[in-house]
Amino acid sequence: MTRLTLYTNPMSRGRIARWMLEEIGAPYDVEVIAYGPALRSAEYLAVNPMGKVPALKHGETVVTECAAICAYLADAFPEAKLAPSVQSRGAYYRWMFFAAGPLEAAVTNHSLGFQAKPGQERMLGYGSYGLVLETLAAALSQTPFIAGDRFTAADVYVGSHLIWGMQFGSIAPRPVFEDYTGRLTSREAAKRANQLDDALAAEQQGAAASSAG
Repeated sequence: MTRLTLYTNPMSRGRIARWMLEEIGAPYDVEVIAYGPALRSAEYLAVNPMGKVPALKHGETVVTECAAICAYLADAFPEAKLAPSVQSRGAYYRWMFFAAGPLEAAVTNHSLGFQAKPGQERMLGYGSYGLVLETLAAALSQTPFIAGDRFTAADVYVGSHLIWGMQFGSIAPRPVFEDYTGRLTSREAAKRANQLDDALAAEQQGAAASSAG
């Protein structure tokens, strides 16, 4: 089997890629990249020139950006059934990249206190923070999962944004968001991924405390 390696840090978006890997069920290795000089090392920049995590290596193929990692793994491991048929991928692609574009940009700008002046909304690509969340809420009120009646890789990505957004206060909880994320966090793969990254984070914190002492 072609080797899978996840380059990650437990305090990063690498948690999204970890969850996706747990969903596909294939064995994988983990390379933890500490924040600081390691991210800018020549060795890691050869993997991801942006110097950020996560990154995924599958044999000689390197994939970066969480949405791309989720989409790639769904296609590379079709037996996991995490992508609809090509003929049925309209909603799947739509919402995967809605989260990667409008949702992330709107939430980030809102968290930083940036607000477009009246008449400038069209320049942003997402219109407004409120419009983005209303659009997503409307979609989730129609089907149990973001792309329809079954769980897909798009739910890993969209769901992660909502889970973290509500956890850290950048997205206000709504019943439709809480119902949706509750279905996702109850999945065994999501639980395993969180347990693995929580343990890794605790290990890192312990090591940092020991070195500081």
